[in-house]
Amino acid sequence: MTVRGTTREPALAALLIAEDRELAAQLNEALTEARVFEVQSELKSYPQEHTLEIRLRQIQPEVVLLDLGSSFAVAERLIRFISSFQPAVQVIGLHRSMDNTVLVPSLRAGASEFLSAPFDASAQRDAAARIRRLREPGGGNSQDYGKVIAFTSAKPGSGASTLATQTAFCLKRMTGKRVLLADFDILSGSIAFALKLNPTYTLVDALERSDQLDPGLWSSLTINTGGVDVLAAPDSAIPDSIESSRLHDVLEYARMLYDWVVVDLPTVFHRLSLFVLSEAEQSFLISTSELPSLHLARRSVNMLTQLGYGKDRFQMVINRLNKRTEISRGDIEKVLNCSVFATIPNDYYALHKVVTRAEPLPPDCDLGRAIESVTVRVAGLTAREGKPAAAAMESKPVLSEG
Repeated sequence: MTVRGTTREPALAALLIAEDRELAAQLNEALTEARVFEVQSELKSYPQEHTLEIRLRQIQPEVVLLDLGSSFAVAERLIRFISSFQPAVQVIGLHRSMDNTVLVPSLRAGASEFLSAPFDASAQRDAAARIRRLREPGGGNSQDYGKVIAFTSAKPGSGASTLATQTAFCLKRMTGKRVLLADFDILSGSIAFALKLNPTYTLVDALERSDQLDPGLWSSLTINTGGVDVLAAPDSAIPDSIESSRLHDVLEYARMLYDWVVVDLPTVFHRLSLFVLSEAEQSFLISTSELPSLHLARRSVNMLTQLGYGKDRFQMVINRLNKRTEISRGDIEKVLNCSVFATIPNDYYALHKVVTRAEPLPPDCDLGRAIESVTVRVAGLTAREGKPAAAAMESKPVLSEG
C-alpha cells in the first residue's frame, strides 16, 4: 500500500449515470473539493446497454459513477455489463446512505467502490487511490495475495472466536506459512485477553492510519505469539461508524503480508461483518445446536441469501455438538435450509484444560481433531500434507468462549 505523497495525481476521467438529480448535484459539488474525479459526460437516466457501450467507447472513461438508489435492479445489470467491458472500466456505486442492502450486492455484482452522501473528500481520495492501483499493470492480479478467512456467528457466545483462533494456530502449525489472526469484533473482542497478550495498539490504530501502512508500522500494530501475528480488538466497544474504505485498506495490506488472514467478527447482523464477508475468500457462520441459536442461524442464512451471497460463499459450522443430542446433522440442515460444512464436538474437558493450564489445544483430542479437519479443508491439504511438519512451533494457548 502506497503512502500518500504531496504530488497530486491527475483526476480520473468519469462518466456519471444518475437518475437521482439531487444526488447528482450533491456529488458534483463534492467532486470540486476532492478533485480526484472529473465528470466528462453525464447521463440523467439509466441507458440501454447498447447506448452505454457507445458512450463508453466515445469518451473512454476510467470510472463510471453509478446511481444505485433509483433502481438497484437496473443498476446491478449495468454494473455487470460495465465490469465485462474492454478496455476495463471501474464502477463506483453511489447512494444516499451507507446501506448494506445495496453496498454488498453492488460489490458482488462487480463494483469496485461505494460512495455515499455527503461524499466526503477523504473517502473520494481513498477510492481513487485504490482504483489507480487496480489500473496499474498487474494491479488487479491477486495471485500472490493471501486469503481472508472470516468467522462470524448468528448468536453471541457461539464459539466463533475460539474456532477462529484455533484455526489460525492450526494453519501455522500445519502449513508453516505466514498467518495473521485479526480480531475485528469491535463490540466485545477478547482474543488478546484469551491469549494473555497485552498489545500496545489495536485495530483502531490500524484503521486510523490505514493510508500510511508500511512494514515498520505494521509490526508495531501487531503482536506475535506462537508464530502467529495478532491484531487485537479495542479494549472497549467503538461506534458503528467505521469507514468501509479503511477496513478494505487494512485487509488489503494484510493480504500483501500474509498467506492467511483469519478474521474474527461480531455477529453476522453487524454492518462490519457483512462488509468483511464480501471481501473474504471463505466465510464460516457459527451456530450451536441449541434452538435459539439455530433460529438466529436460519435468519442469518436467509439474510445472506437475500443480500446476494450464494450458499457456496459461506459455510455453516455447528459448534459444541453433543453426541447425545436428539437433533441430527440432517435435521439441522433441514432447519437451516443449507448444508453443514462441519460439526465441532462439545469437548469441554479439552477446552477447560487449555484454559486452566495455559496449554495449546492438542491435536489428539476430539476438539483438536475437528479443528485440524476443518483446517485441512480450508488450506486444501491432503491428509498427508496436513500432518504437523517441521514448521510446527511452540504456541501459546488458543482459547476463548466467545
